[in-house]
Amino acid sequence: MQDQVTIRNVQVLSDDWGMLKKTTFALRRGDGAWVEQTRETYDRGNGATLLLYNLARRTVVLTRQFRLPAYVNGHDGFLVEAAAGLLDGARPEERIRAEVEEETGYRVKGVRRLWDAFMSPGSVTERLHFFVAEYEARDRVGAGGGLAEEGENLEVLELDIDVALAMIGSGIVDGKTIMLLQYARQHLFVPPGLMILIAGPYRSGSGDDPARIARNVAAMEACVEPLHRAGHLPLLGEWLALPTARLAGSLRAGDAVFDAVFHPHAQRLLARCDAVLRIPGVSSGAELMVETARRLGKPVYYTLADIPPS
Repeated sequence: MQDQVTIRNVQVLSDDWGMLKKTTFALRRGDGAWVEQTRETYDRGNGATLLLYNLARRTVVLTRQFRLPAYVNGHDGFLVEAAAGLLDGARPEERIRAEVEEETGYRVKGVRRLWDAFMSPGSVTERLHFFVAEYEARDRVGAGGGLAEEGENLEVLELDIDVALAMIGSGIVDGKTIMLLQYARQHLFVPPGLMILIAGPYRSGSGDDPARIARNVAAMEACVEPLHRAGHLPLLGEWLALPTARLAGSLRAGDAVFDAVFHPHAQRLLARCDAVLRIPGVSSGAELMVETARRLGKPVYYTLADIPPS
């Protein structure tokens, strides 16, 4: 990267709990010109976080603790969070097991790594390692609450997953916890019998040729039986939108009545569905369904293999 970034000066501003540095560097732009910039970075080491979950009881274990930075930025400071801590030189898997036991009292065995992420890359160097792990009541070997000698005083919370998800944005405003809960909703706590809207090309690329349209519909309907077999309820917007457009007076695909009914009807249907399966093929209508699903906070899948069975 030296052909794009050159460090010119590093000044240590503070070296206490973490290290605050002021760095002057040159960054080469796309046009080849070098631009000098100065930034401050805060280095407190890398960390790990883990969400404890119980599928049978549909619960997760979180903590509530006081965070001064949130307090001085207008919050009451008491944040609901997944267990987390700094690595302090340990391997992420080892450190998060110890941290979970310290904070929650649960001694977990198998932990599953999800991903790494920079949580505030504009100023903080920390790379956070994300994990999940199942727990049982018998796994609780202590009261949790953190280490008193480190000034920790955490409240342990066991919440229904739906309650925890409903708290996002109000009762839960911690970024790492929101990411883990969203992962849990999409990949761990699958509601029985997801209603899944299958979205793909309908008229796109067909020139309104009935045979080509029929092939497009067949491609979407090919996903119906596998989804049904997996315990879900598959739907095509076309199954309901086409009769509705005809009853509204549409004489052919693409006329004014058709356009007024077809996609809006599918969007109303999507509001009642749990997820979207986007199959391959260029389609502005299918992309509209994807955009609508994401706006509504619903998961979007791109292959049948991505959808866990009910």
